[in-house]
Amino acid sequence: MFVQTEVTPNPNSLKFLPGKTVSNNGSFEITKKDNVQNELVKNLLSIKGVESIFLSKDFISINKYGEIPWDEIKHIVISLINDFYFNGAECVIKHDLKEGEDKENLEDIELKIIKILDQKIRPAVAKDGGDIKFKEFKDGIVKVQLQGSCSGCPSSTLTLKQGVQNLLCHYIPEVKEVVSI
Repeated sequence: MFVQTEVTPNPNSLKFLPGKTVSNNGSFEITKKDNVQNELVKNLLSIKGVESIFLSKDFISINKYGEIPWDEIKHIVISLINDFYFNGAECVIKHDLKEGEDKENLEDIELKIIKILDQKIRPAVAKDGGDIKFKEFKDGIVKVQLQGSCSGCPSSTLTLKQGVQNLLCHYIPEVKEVVSI
């Protein structure tokens, strides 16, 4: 197996592509190894310098602390991913670790926002090793959570305002602003 890596706009985040399914049930950002039962996730979070990991359908993004160079982390991450899949694992996450969004209690406008995020924004954000999740819409303000490479990225504010906000305002006139929580 050959694990590929891709740089992201965030210099402290690197995207790892194992060429296999990572999560078959959504995306997850994990920062604390104490609450995790998964061996690969726990091992990745134990690497010196790793701040958090983000798991998506077909990639893993690793966020590191700024003072640790990638040369000290990258080869260990690749080795752990290779070992995990070599030992017969089909995917890292097989079921939902967190509660899913309860879409039954959402207003029509919130469903429209989620649809635009899912169809037009999330794929672009995933290419950079991250994810964007809808949290709330109130008084014209959409609150979202940036995950993976996007959290802490120097260009995320620009992306949020010029990309996400402009797109949502274009399709949904009731949206006045988008903020990250």
